[in-house]
This record gives sequence, structure tokens and C-alpha cells, in this order.
Amino acid sequence: MKYERIKSLLGDDFSKLQNAKILLLGVGGVGGHCLDCLSRSGVGHITIVDFDTYDESNQNRQMWSELHEGEIKVEALQKHYPHVEIINAKIDEQWVWDFDFDEYDAVLDAIDDIKAKLALAQKCYKKLISSLGSAKRLDPTKVQVDDIWKSHGDKFGSKIRYELKKRGFNKKYKVIFSAEHAKVKEKGSFNAVTGTFGLVMCAEAVKKIVSK
Repeated sequence: MKYERIKSLLGDDFSKLQNAKILLLGVGGVGGHCLDCLSRSGVGHITIVDFDTYDESNQNRQMWSELHEGEIKVEALQKHYPHVEIINAKIDEQWVWDFDFDEYDAVLDAIDDIKAKLALAQKCYKKLISSLGSAKRLDPTKVQVDDIWKSHGDKFGSKIRYELKKRGFNKKYKVIFSAEHAKVKEKGSFNAVTGTFGLVMCAEAVKKIVSK
């Protein structure tokens, strides 16, 4: 059986995964690995949202990118995960405020737009698992999970905490972050780290679902 081994770990809780509805925002270096993990774990209902297309620079870190250069990401990924629902849309702050998150059991944030991330925290923090900065790092063992206010070692996360405080937001939600300081100022990424972020995001989503 396809899911026999994950089912042997979860027992009766496996049915919770099969019935769960998960919304994954962003399917790049973090989100793509998260999607693969969710799918292989037996999550029954996955919706992915992204607007980007694959290009050559994605191939060091993004699932299936070498096979689909120039193609729209969500459409390309649906070829590999035909059970997923896709939304080809740019996730900005207005999109978040307009979108209805009610039907989903978990909302997974693997996007880079800081204003959209802030809106997600304000609108659906109870369901949210958010990825902070995964780029510019080399050590996957430094990846951690905690609530947003306990995250550290990440300038991107510091900026989000600052902006949330400005908006009067004081709720807690789970984030994935690295305590390793950035190695470079320019763009740079390592699949061992971005992939770890995605796998940890999947694991946290599974824990969230089965704990209900």
C-alpha cells in the first residue's frame, strides 16, 4: 500500500490527514519540498498558490524545475501531483485580505512578500505555519521551530516582528527559522537548507492536523 508506512506511524490518526484541507502559499525552494512531503504523507486535499514560472536559476533548489523551465509553477507541479488543486495568483497583501481561508485546516506560508506575510498573521494566525528566511545559509541543523516572538538570528524575522508590533498584533503563531546568520549579502541559497525548511513545514502541518 502506498501509505502503509506513514499509516503504521499514525494509526487511526492517518484518517485525519486524508480528510485534511491544507493551503500551501508559494511553491518555490521551501514550498515545493513541503508539497512533495505532504503528498507522500497522504494529505487528502492540498491547494497550492503561486504565480511564478520556472527559470534556470531555480534549478539548484526547486522541485522538478529542471523539467519545466518557462512553465507556470502550479501547472507544472500538478503534472506530478495530479490530486492537488491549483491557483495561479500573485499573493500580495490585498489577495490575502480578499481570500477566504475558512475551509482550510492549516495555512502554510512559504512566500517572501513581507506585507502579505503580515496580513496572513493578522487574518489567520490560528491556522498559520510560516517560513522565515531560508536563503544565504549553509547549515540545515540550525533550522528551528518556535512562535514568532521567540524566533531569532534572522533579519527578515526581526522585520516581521517589528511590523507586527506596529500594527498592534500580539498573538502567537508558529514559524520556521534558522539561527544561522546569513553568509552573504547577495542572493544565495542551498538546497539542504531550503529543503529542510520545507520538510519541517510539512512535519509541523502533520502534527497540527493529527493533534486535533
